[in-house]
Amino acid sequence: MPRPVTAQSRNEMRMQEKAGRQANVTKDPIEKLRLRCLQRGATGILGLGKTFRIMDDNQNGDLSLEEFTNGVKDIGLDVSDDEIVDMFKQFDRDGNGTIKYDEFLKAVRPPMNKTRLNLIDMAFKKLDKTGDGVVTLDDLKGVYNSRSHPDYQNGQQTEKELLEGFIKKFEEGGYIDGQLTKEEFIDYYSGVSASIDEDIYFDLMMRQSWKL
Repeated sequence: MPRPVTAQSRNEMRMQEKAGRQANVTKDPIEKLRLRCLQRGATGILGLGKTFRIMDDNQNGDLSLEEFTNGVKDIGLDVSDDEIVDMFKQFDRDGNGTIKYDEFLKAVRPPMNKTRLNLIDMAFKKLDKTGDGVVTLDDLKGVYNSRSHPDYQNGQQTEKELLEGFIKKFEEGGYIDGQLTKEEFIDYYSGVSASIDEDIYFDLMMRQSWKL
């Protein structure tokens, strides 16, 4: 017997369906990439970000067109080679053949207002006890409140199952490094935010989840 769908799951499914429809008609390559990521759900932007950051072997923050193309294709987004080149050219303004991928990812993220960004910042600061901008996934165990999740309250999943499922979302794409950066945290919640229309519901969700 299938489990009942939670309100949050319904929101995400509606977002995915809407993103798919819009991606088929938009002409803007950056918007198309954003929508294709959202079509994969709340973790779509996170997966793209993790792929790009891991490809940056020398940690200089730059990607070539070849690396950029491989990154987009690695996570299976439905965009053509010509569209990938168009995206790259929009950010390679000096024509030197490289782009700063963090700047690109910030442009791809669904826009969020200051209220939502402040909540995300508050949650990450609570996790980042050392203040170095990086937390281990084990740190989530003492902070993330899975008991407020509808699946726990309905008896569909245990606290352990929900925590493990939540942690896996931050290791999207099979790249498991055991660490969570602030940028990855924002990438993830930009996808969650896109599925929630009302600020008050996003506020409630964040405060309950992270005990803010």
